[in-house]
Amino acid sequence: MTNTTERPTLPDHLSADPRSPHHVAAVFQHDIGIRFNDKERNDVEEYCVSEGWIKVPAGKTVDRKGKPLLIKLKGKVEAYYN
Repeated sequence: MTNTTERPTLPDHLSADPRSPHHVAAVFQHDIGIRFNDKERNDVEEYCVSEGWIKVPAGKTVDRKGKPLLIKLKGKVEAYYN
């Protein structure tokens, strides 16, 4: 039985894509919140706190493999556990 109160520390750079080198599966076992420029964001695919950017889907546009195209937005990024 695992202890659900023990959470890994949130990395500086995290990606939701399992193929990315910045994907940490243990973090995704818990609910993560992202605050970008003091507003809650639910559509973040990747973030970097130290560089101050997030990547979000660009509407309904997809690439040839069916994955959403991402745009990078710069600003103040805060990651936390819900």
